[in-house]
Amino acid sequence: MVMSEKNVFTCIGKGHGAPCLPATREDWEKLRREPWLKQMCERIERGDEQLKHRLPVWTPHCAEFKNNHRAIADAVRPLSRLMLDFDEKGHTDEICARLLDKSPLVPLLIEESVRRGTHVLVELPDGMDATTAQQLMHEATGFQPDAAVKDVSRCIYMVTEEHTKYVSERLFEADPPLTRQEEKATALTHSAPLTTARRSATLDTSSSERQGCESFPTTFKGIPYASIIAEWWHRTGGEPQEGERNVKLYQLAVNLRAICDNKKEVLMQVMPRFGLSDAEMRSVIDSACKEPPKGISKMMQRILENEELKMKSEELVSGNDGADDPQDISRPSPFGEGTGVRLPIGLKESLKGVPPSMHMPVLCAVLPIAAAYADGVEVEYCNGQLQHLGLMSIIRGEQASGKSVCKNAVDVWKRQFDEEDALARKREEEWKERKKSRKANEKAPEDPHVLIRMVPVTVSCSTLLKRFKNANNHTLYSFGEELDTLRKTNGAGSWSSKYDIYRLSFDRGEWGQDYNSDQAESGVVKVAYNWTMLGTEGAMRKCFKQDNIENGLSSRILVAEMPDSSFSKMPRFGRRSAEDEARIQEAVTRLRSVSGLVDTPRLRKAIDEWVEQKRVEAAKDIDHVKDTYRKRAAVIGFRCGVIHHLLRGGSSESKSSIDFAVMMAEYALSQQIAAFGEALQSQYVEASGECQRYGCNHSVFDQLPPTFTLDDLRALKRGFCSDGSLRKIISRWHRDKWIEKTDKGRWRKVEGPQAP
Repeated sequence: MVMSEKNVFTCIGKGHGAPCLPATREDWEKLRREPWLKQMCERIERGDEQLKHRLPVWTPHCAEFKNNHRAIADAVRPLSRLMLDFDEKGHTDEICARLLDKSPLVPLLIEESVRRGTHVLVELPDGMDATTAQQLMHEATGFQPDAAVKDVSRCIYMVTEEHTKYVSERLFEADPPLTRQEEKATALTHSAPLTTARRSATLDTSSSERQGCESFPTTFKGIPYASIIAEWWHRTGGEPQEGERNVKLYQLAVNLRAICDNKKEVLMQVMPRFGLSDAEMRSVIDSACKEPPKGISKMMQRILENEELKMKSEELVSGNDGADDPQDISRPSPFGEGTGVRLPIGLKESLKGVPPSMHMPVLCAVLPIAAAYADGVEVEYCNGQLQHLGLMSIIRGEQASGKSVCKNAVDVWKRQFDEEDALARKREEEWKERKKSRKANEKAPEDPHVLIRMVPVTVSCSTLLKRFKNANNHTLYSFGEELDTLRKTNGAGSWSSKYDIYRLSFDRGEWGQDYNSDQAESGVVKVAYNWTMLGTEGAMRKCFKQDNIENGLSSRILVAEMPDSSFSKMPRFGRRSAEDEARIQEAVTRLRSVSGLVDTPRLRKAIDEWVEQKRVEAAKDIDHVKDTYRKRAAVIGFRCGVIHHLLRGGSSESKSSIDFAVMMAEYALSQQIAAFGEALQSQYVEASGECQRYGCNHSVFDQLPPTFTLDDLRALKRGFCSDGSLRKIISRWHRDKWIEKTDKGRWRKVEGPQAP
């Protein structure tokens, strides 16, 4: 269905992290009348807090995002509106009455939130910032709104129409769409909150200081000033926060004036404001321009020489912003402005020059080697056991899908391993030469027992055992460019042995072999072995067949899928600067310097809640595959979060580290199910006659009537489950206090905090 731009007034997403699609009034109203939405809201009101994060969302501050990616930088049609979120419960009617009687701003929507708070959407007059509007509404209502809900990418959880107290027809009249030039500027602006998003994108032409601003330059050497400023914030610790705004803007102005001919009027055009008035901005710029000119600073020079920035600017000038590339439409980067997940040193630089659709595969490729460098670290997991950072990843994609971008990143990360191993291998080769050339009666030279940590994936089991014995509790690492090569070079017996080694390496289990011969290595060791492998879909299917899918290796692997490159344009890659590579080496040094027990209580709590949420989902859907993979996906996500925490530094975990851990757990689970779920499910069906997966979009439990029988459950499962399996399912629900027995062969759903 083709939607007219004038009918689109918001965007709707299936969840907090899902793509946000432009929506009309009909879409918005239809969704708010859905019976299943009403049921979800009722369950949340009864105390099911976890369910809140599965509610659909809508964006009151923007009617369209580039590639449907909800982020400040991708806002195409920001709106002059402000959503106020009042957290005090039970005051919606009171707030509504006061605002309808006398409101300082025009209300568009007043509704009760799902947890009985209040949402108020108002028109934001030209020239008024969010802070001022929030203060006015605080005075009018007597309640303090949440100060955080103001940037253009913020979303609100959808509620039913019964929650609506007031709605204006003007709610459904969005502002006119931006021009192509404005759209490009908006896409490059990373520092525009809601109050300045539209005016920053158009260089604030409404201000008297900015009349005739078209006569001022908007780029320097072809790079838009907005891009230069965004990169400046990226390199200097992020956008200014309350308390440091003036200082950071002053520092930016001092460095920016060298490429603005030291002209105050040009700086007034290009500088971000962050809510400052014209007078305040003039004061900051006057102070900056009083400093004696010193030319372009080193940092500004490095920004201007950044190849990735130049590449993006060339694409914008040529009109090729990648919007017609399917891989960028469907797979935006999960990192950056508005996503809530910020990458620390090392991981951030690993993605430099990489197309956004390939960010996750590259990240999954470097995380195992990052964990190998941090092999001196122990962490306590949610179950109370101590763990090391064992990680294995497979990057899967068809031929010529761009998997080499992962190799380029790993090559930078493994430099310290390569340099140390080169010296160790030289010593070993010299020892072999001395041993080979010794005389018949001469004593063999003593084995130097060198530490070699980078081993090829095709290493024999005997040589691998020798490397483990000489490892001194360090973690070995392998990188394989072709998974198919690994499979071909290992016979059936060797590949089976490698399966055992890989499984044991996840938790540093014991492995060994015992031969009555000096020609083969014997012994028992603790297996500490991380690896990254690249491979095609066909190679993965050959390595993980139905007869071995249950052996436990598939659940221990972090799988990442390259974007579909069918009939797509050739991707454009940038180059990492020497500074980026130096920061990766700094990250490696930081990981190697940490040892001992690292306590991460907040990470443990977040992952514990996540894995419990997935348990509930799996139990309701009777999804054995999800139940199997959720457990180790949680471990993988937790370990990724620990790496993020170590690279970030600091004594306690940051919110970004926690968000990263949960995101990686979710990604690991979804990729494992996509890669191995069908084969594992087939094994379940063949082995025990258990249920075949059914309906991941609708919970079996939710579809049952309030009072049900075995026949009701049998009808929903459509004959794919034996009666014995169905009784086991009912028994689990009863054990978890989701249901209670009312009569022989009849059960009733429990309402209350125990219910899912």
